[in-house]
Amino acid sequence: MSTFVSLVAGIAFGLALAAPPGPMNAVIAEESVLRGWGAGFRAGLGAATADACFLVLAVVGAVAFVRRSALVTGLMVGVGGILMLYFAYGAVDGAREQFTDVEAALDESSRGFRKAFVLALTNPYQIVFWLTVGVGLLEPGTLDALEPLSAGLAGLLVVETGSPALLVGLFAGIGVWITGFPAALVGARRRMDRLAPAVAGISAVVLAGFGVFYLVRAFRTLSGL
Repeated sequence: MSTFVSLVAGIAFGLALAAPPGPMNAVIAEESVLRGWGAGFRAGLGAATADACFLVLAVVGAVAFVRRSALVTGLMVGVGGILMLYFAYGAVDGAREQFTDVEAALDESSRGFRKAFVLALTNPYQIVFWLTVGVGLLEPGTLDALEPLSAGLAGLLVVETGSPALLVGLFAGIGVWITGFPAALVGARRRMDRLAPAVAGISAVVLAGFGVFYLVRAFRTLSGL
């Protein structure tokens, strides 16, 4: 029973990591509406691959090193902000494309994985997740999820942290999102030519906003050293 609970909890954590609006979902949305489900899925797979890299780094202790170094954290956040501004420009440029331009879609779709992967490696949201929650999920132990809500609920939902089931569930939750989110967008295929420029424009605004925000955060972190 505890293994099943840990698996379900892992899926919930995975969805919590992947689903919130932000720069990564802006990239996935842009790729999906401009180039189809496959391109959107590959962009999501790029972000998930970055999470797998963070998992490995957490296991070998590199994440703990980054957490202790304000200089490294500030530089990573700064690079992420610059990349977001660069990809915001690309989103505006990509808004001129049409979903039905099959040849262009095939030429560009493979770039979605690389773009999302590089961006995810410097995405402060994912970095912070693995510096905090991610590290906690890897440490062997138990987490009574409902106890903080009420003493009467203690023991009803106990998650085994550090268990394989929790990690499998985590990436299963991410997989559900990167599969379903592009599919939902492509479901409006008949309206895609009108929808694509709007989604690309929104993606550009989201990426630019996060880019400026993270550059300011990086500046404040580095100036305080």
